Amino acid sequence: MEYIFGFLPYGKLWRRQRRDFWHHFHPTIVPKYRSIEVVHTRVFLQRLLESPSKLKAHIRYNFATTMLQVIYDIKVQDERDDYAVMVEDCVRIISQAAPGQFLVETLPFLRHVPAWVPGAGFQKAFAAARAAYRELQRRPFAEAKRSFVRDSRDPDMQSSIAGSLLARSGYVPGADIDPEEQKIMENICTITIIGGSDTTFSMMQGVFKALSLYPDVQKIAQAELDAVVGPDRLPEHEDRDNLVYINALMKEILRWHLPIPIGIPHKTMEDDDFRGYFLPAETIIIVNVWYGDILHDPVEYPQPDEFRPERFIRDGQLNPDIRDPTQYLFGFGRRICPGRHFAEDALFLTIASVLHVFNIGLPVDGDGRSYRIEYQQSDGMLSYPEDCECTIRPRSAEAVKLLMNT
Repeated sequence: MEYIFGFLPYGKLWRRQRRDFWHHFHPTIVPKYRSIEVVHTRVFLQRLLESPSKLKAHIRYNFATTMLQVIYDIKVQDERDDYAVMVEDCVRIISQAAPGQFLVETLPFLRHVPAWVPGAGFQKAFAAARAAYRELQRRPFAEAKRSFVRDSRDPDMQSSIAGSLLARSGYVPGADIDPEEQKIMENICTITIIGGSDTTFSMMQGVFKALSLYPDVQKIAQAELDAVVGPDRLPEHEDRDNLVYINALMKEILRWHLPIPIGIPHKTMEDDDFRGYFLPAETIIIVNVWYGDILHDPVEYPQPDEFRPERFIRDGQLNPDIRDPTQYLFGFGRRICPGRHFAEDALFLTIASVLHVFNIGLPVDGDGRSYRIEYQQSDGMLSYPEDCECTIRPRSAEAVKLLMNT
């Protein structure tokens, strides 16, 4: 996985991949993907209506199918599709090899011992992760090459990211591509899936957990949707500017539940001084985004453990003086997440759509009595709600009819 630019040192190869990735996710290009997001969000709603108990599976499926179409123009029909299964397996295997789980991180000399030695099981996990990544790297891109048809107007008019990359490279169907160039294109496509999968999975669980614990927040959001969107249609991206409370709710989700609470490690490139602390070159810097003076700062966010979207609103509008979680949640500097605008777009549409047609409540026991499980996050570099059990019910018969007619 030597081409994953999140792990590459700063240099020519990193700059090339970062530039190509950003070209497909900067704010002016993200609207290109909105029609795809709308289709898959509505499929997500219908799947929740049919089997609300399978929330986690639906979140995974929605992300995989959306990204397969955005990246490769591969349209998945159901969860048994080979490509959907491939994404699910790859993400699961790579998650099992994520940092923070292996003794070798504390005792680096273990990387030299044979795989059969006790404590060296990480080698099997890493090998499985590499194999799964390479499979996902090659097969969907090969399919994109087979189905590639050049759009003569503009490379960016291609129907997928892979198609745009191929068009920009001057690819002619059936011709060979320079192996190094193909690896870069394959990797840009693959890291788009891997980089967003677990964070999206965690964030959407956080959304449903918050909505189940704070019914008053849910009611205010639904009242705004009823007034702005109305009962006869589902929310669209174009509604976003008029949905102030939904935007505040989204900001509060990004502040309250952090999939990567300590941020991605950075390294100093030269000696530095920070508030009297000397930091020699190549010092690893890890930012605690969750705690301290950032997203759970009790001065900036009174009662930081409470879920309160109204903290971002003043005089009926979003308050620009409140610290914006998106400035910290997606990282810092030149390694800030380049897919953040796409992620925000998709998160807004999903939250607004779910709230427009469903009531999210506390889970119920075998006797039909609701019970409350307080919010806690799991340990690890990637963090999830410890429990996101909830009930998902249509708001009304009209909401069901609206979904069935969509």
